[in-house]
Amino acid sequence: MGIDRSISCQRCDAVCCRQTVLVMPEALSVPRHMITRTPQGLSVMAQDEDGWCVAVDPTRMNCTIYPQRPGVCRAFQMGSRDCRDVREAYSHLYDEGEQPPE
Repeated sequence: MGIDRSISCQRCDAVCCRQTVLVMPEALSVPRHMITRTPQGLSVMAQDEDGWCVAVDPTRMNCTIYPQRPGVCRAFQMGSRDCRDVREAYSHLYDEGEQPPE
């Protein structure tokens, strides 16, 4: 199956926005204040205290730097196989008794 058009970021836990997003050196358009470094020295999108990507507007569930977003975010299509796999894996956490982040 290709893209599942029934999936919407508005009705999602935005699990993709809580993953570590690697920012490649050629991603010059990503605002530098939204990038941090891992202990291993990799450039990644910063996350807030709840684990959300700092570029996500949690009220509107959209990316505030959409035109400048990292390449990995450009490649991660809503409703794609990757999107569905991440949503399914994340839902298993709930099945095991963990609570979703607030």
